[in-house]
Amino acid sequence: MPSFAPPAPDAVPIWFVSADAWATVRSLIGETAAAFAERCGFKPKAGAIQLIPGEGGTLAGALFGVDTASAPSRDPLAAGKLATALPEGVYRFANPTADADLAALGFLLGLYRYAKFKADPKPQPRLVAPDGVDAQRIERIAAAVAFGRDLVNAPANLLGPDALEEAAVALAEGFRAKVGVIRGDDLLTARFPLVHAVGSAAAEAPRIVDFAWGREGAPKVTLVGKGVTFDSGGLDIKPASGMELMKKDMGGAATALTLARLVMETGLDVRLRVVIPIVENAISAPAMRPGDVIVSRNGLAVEIGNTDAEGRLILADALTLADEEAPDLMVDFATLTGAARVALGPDLPPFYTDDEGLAASIASYAARARDPLWRMPLWRPYEAMIDGTVGDVSNSGTGAGMAGSITAALFLKRFVEKAKAWAHFDVYAWNPKARAHGPAGGEIQAARALFELLSERYPAR
Repeated sequence: MPSFAPPAPDAVPIWFVSADAWATVRSLIGETAAAFAERCGFKPKAGAIQLIPGEGGTLAGALFGVDTASAPSRDPLAAGKLATALPEGVYRFANPTADADLAALGFLLGLYRYAKFKADPKPQPRLVAPDGVDAQRIERIAAAVAFGRDLVNAPANLLGPDALEEAAVALAEGFRAKVGVIRGDDLLTARFPLVHAVGSAAAEAPRIVDFAWGREGAPKVTLVGKGVTFDSGGLDIKPASGMELMKKDMGGAATALTLARLVMETGLDVRLRVVIPIVENAISAPAMRPGDVIVSRNGLAVEIGNTDAEGRLILADALTLADEEAPDLMVDFATLTGAARVALGPDLPPFYTDDEGLAASIASYAARARDPLWRMPLWRPYEAMIDGTVGDVSNSGTGAGMAGSITAALFLKRFVEKAKAWAHFDVYAWNPKARAHGPAGGEIQAARALFELLSERYPAR
């Protein structure tokens, strides 16, 4: 797991250099080193890296270009690039930066590799925790994100419903949470018909993992995460290109578990509940069919317009369950729609809520944590798009491909009645290409922002 190096007197200095700070840094590193850097083509631009040689072939330091503090494009997590660019060794930040916490976090996040099958033999650099940062909290966040990324990156033959259940239960039991699991046909007896219908065609049974942690009487915070371990599309089968990344369709569950881990490890004063519906959307004789009508846990008759819109179905039953105890705050995470990617791309997940105060808080903490999120509208006139023809509501609607992320959120909202506040996050859970603070592959979005929000609302006692 990513961690800081112990303090070391010989740690190699890293100098943050913006255009307006270059003159100051020149004076600190010396004219000879500055002239060498410029001779090598270094300019104080964001992302530029230049190593400075020392005597006898040693490394005397490294320059890292950053935007000026007032630049709108400034990315404090950009220091994660150093984790893959610097040679092996122990480093320290040599000059002050206004975003030391995020720069250090970016470095630790940038160290991540999924090495289950393909080892990375390249030795990695290590960073001494900068003065004044909460090193334990930063390490905790980086480790939780690595945990979530590992879940998303795991191939479906390694992480099917059984394995995802095991991971969720192990997390819960590791913090002495009270955990229960309902599987297979028991889902029908327990009134989770939509979860059962989506997962009934798979070799491994559908199930719901439900765990609770924290003191009785504390504010109730409930997390729901979509756990589709692989999505073939069902009978409305996806093309090959559409299935390529579908091992990540449990990214909502990974996000919820990542956030739950942070909440429990930090000891926030909440009564935490986590509900994870887990299925594989496969094809066999018991598979649900287009045109089927299934009466959900809350009594709404759901018409199956498309078997590839399965995530909202399992979330509907899970949200109904979670909603029954009227939590103070309920959030769900799901890799739900391609429409969200068309609208906002892979790096900026949309979120939906009717609570103006909650919306403002989410936006504020997302900006603070550099965990970008963007509010989208629960536009009520689009409710007509998901009206069923023979059922109460359709899981795919009649919008001819338009407003798909909004109509999916509106569908989910029909299963939330008692929660005092609710928000839905349509995450992508994937980096299409390497970023400064993470390689291409599984990514955890929204969890860091929500953790900051919860930490300030419900601090540890």
